[in-house]
Amino acid sequence: MAQWSKEQLKGFATADDMHVSPFYDDGKTYGTPTWIWSVVNNDKLYVRAYNGQNSRWYQSATKQHAGKIKLNGHEYEVSFNDASGNKDLDEQINKAYQNKYGNSSYCPPMLEAGPISATVEIEPK
Repeated sequence: MAQWSKEQLKGFATADDMHVSPFYDDGKTYGTPTWIWSVVNNDKLYVRAYNGQNSRWYQSATKQHAGKIKLNGHEYEVSFNDASGNKDLDEQINKAYQNKYGNSSYCPPMLEAGPISATVEIEPK
């Protein structure tokens, strides 16, 4: 399993330009890039769907488990893995969102049940 480098994670931790493009149902065509918030926790990259599990990108990501992201000026082929359901991890990711985006009025909704249930870990391929 590939891992993000320390240098990549350092850049990701402060970057606010992530776009996710999970594959469409054909497993070959990238979906329309969706701008999304990302956080780093324990050397792993996470995202949440603002609209919870009903988000189109989330549904594609959890069905196809693959696609690409653009973050910090680079594109990466990635895998998407469900990361919801672990209460300790959920709390850690909540703190990461608060630390990075706490000044935004959009942050409190990201700490609610819907987005928490749609937490995804992104790993490089």
